[in-house]
Amino acid sequence: MSESSHPQEWLPAWFNADQIDTVVVAFPDVYGRLMGKRMTHSHFIRSTAADGTHACNYLLTADVEMNPMSGFRLASWDQGYGDFHLQPALRTMKQLPWQPGTALVLGDLSYEDHSPVAESPRAVLCRQIDRLAQRGMTAQMASELEFYLFNDSYPEVHAKGYRDLTASSDYLIDYHLLQPGRDEDVLRRLRNEMNEAGIVVEGSKGEWGKGQQELNLLYDEAIEMADRHVIFKYGAKEIAAQQGRSITFMAKWDGQQAGSSFHLHTSLWDAEANRNQFADETTGEPSELFRQFLGGLLKYGRELTYFFAPTVNSYKRYQAESWAPTSLVWAHDNRTTGYRVVGHGNSLRIENRTPGADGNPYLAYAATIAAGLRGIDEKLDCGEPYTGNAYLDADLPRLPDSLEQAANLLSKSEVARQALGTEVVDFYVHTARLEAAQYASAVTDWERARYFERL
Repeated sequence: MSESSHPQEWLPAWFNADQIDTVVVAFPDVYGRLMGKRMTHSHFIRSTAADGTHACNYLLTADVEMNPMSGFRLASWDQGYGDFHLQPALRTMKQLPWQPGTALVLGDLSYEDHSPVAESPRAVLCRQIDRLAQRGMTAQMASELEFYLFNDSYPEVHAKGYRDLTASSDYLIDYHLLQPGRDEDVLRRLRNEMNEAGIVVEGSKGEWGKGQQELNLLYDEAIEMADRHVIFKYGAKEIAAQQGRSITFMAKWDGQQAGSSFHLHTSLWDAEANRNQFADETTGEPSELFRQFLGGLLKYGRELTYFFAPTVNSYKRYQAESWAPTSLVWAHDNRTTGYRVVGHGNSLRIENRTPGADGNPYLAYAATIAAGLRGIDEKLDCGEPYTGNAYLDADLPRLPDSLEQAANLLSKSEVARQALGTEVVDFYVHTARLEAAQYASAVTDWERARYFERL
């Protein structure tokens, strides 16, 4: 039975007119932002829960500023910019404590004939989850998200031209308790209200930058985790705004400060999610499957980097001795490498340290599964763990230097085309190249300061 056949059977008990008057129906766009509509409770029950709603198809082909971009087969002015069908996935329904009387439900995009929009991020991930299911496996994943917290509100930040902002601390606060305690008006709300919304938070801590924080989400099945990830980012900004503050998930908001990461934890489990197949059932040590999956990440991670680093800004995070990786090697509990292996037995997992906080979790998770499955198919081996400081080793395979380079690597990736589909790869390559071209034509403050008078 599908959710849409008898939708009210899938709605939680709290979803009633006494508690909920507004329903946010949303979907993640290519940047991992939530797009959608607010509806009355009565209309959602009467119509949208079963029949869905619509959203203009330009929403997957617009840039961050919401300008329609050219050259896409998916949507264009020549095609008249029609609608996608947006069908709520009722199992994603969450009550939002930070918005009184409000529930949020995520949905999937399809064409009017109900065939899925393959390029939509949620569909990209679901395709990889289906590939795992065909092999009797599921992926358990987790996100660690870093961000910067400012004492300025979003309108104040905008009015300042995003310059001269007041970070929430005057010094580096990695693992500090004193300064983050002064920010509990935001951080406590994030931990507790996310938990109330079903987005399970393990904890928060100060990070290495001035005003930088980290919050860890408890692992779950891949699609549920990606849904929680995007709702967390959406809610974190709303909570900060309510407190007169602002948060950024830019990968590198300031060249003098540490970048913000999205550390991606992965393990493969059996279909019932009872046993971690990365660990040998007898010894708890890394299994052959683990070594093959990690071998795939090592071999193919570079050509899939766009899905971990989707903006121009992403690549400014990859700097030596910055806590962000510069090379694709693995080690046990070594923070200078791209892949860090942690845990034992059922907790054994691979931490991919390449994604920035600006990454789209659906695409990052999908790329991780695609690379790992190719490693399994090719029976690759991850080799011996790296020892030492990977920042200093010039012989190691390096991450791409720019968004343009990452787009070119993705365009040539046979693995991506086989696993994700040619239309999906072409769509995201074009998206990346348009963003890189816009950046190449922009005149920056750095250029004015350097050249205005002296040349």
